[in-house]
Amino acid sequence: MELIMSYQPIILIVLIILILILFLIIIIQFSAINKLEKRYRKFMRGVDNKNIEEIIISYLDRVDSAVQQSNNIKISVEEINSRLNNCVQKYSIMRYRAFEDVGSDLSYSIALLDNKNDGIILTGIYGRTDSTTYAKPIDKGLSRYELSEEENYVLKDAINKNI
Repeated sequence: MELIMSYQPIILIVLIILILILFLIIIIQFSAINKLEKRYRKFMRGVDNKNIEEIIISYLDRVDSAVQQSNNIKISVEEINSRLNNCVQKYSIMRYRAFEDVGSDLSYSIALLDNKNDGIILTGIYGRTDSTTYAKPIDKGLSRYELSEEENYVLKDAINKNI
């Protein structure tokens, strides 16, 4: 006990210094917390004095809307693609002279096919006295009717075209 009593003024001074240091640390911490709280409130206030939560909710609503529009566009594209399969996608044309006594290549055969090789062959035969046009249906690349050499050529040429 005597030892403590002899060092009592020194211990008291050290404790007072420690208390002052701790008080100084507390003041510094309050100051830092105050600055952080001001920055937090400014951040949460957001742009144009809007709350950051309102801004985030607004952006999330816009994202949901964009996703919905994207899904609608995807459905539309799929519908268009299915319709395109039934459109004319392959064709071939050949002009030729059907008769020796007729000048120039005035006769023709045209094959118009879709993606499944369904379609028609149009043939126009030009002669000196008359002109005749024929249409022959094509189903999966085949005709129920007999095809001429020129019609076979345009059919095979159209089928072999890549889309």
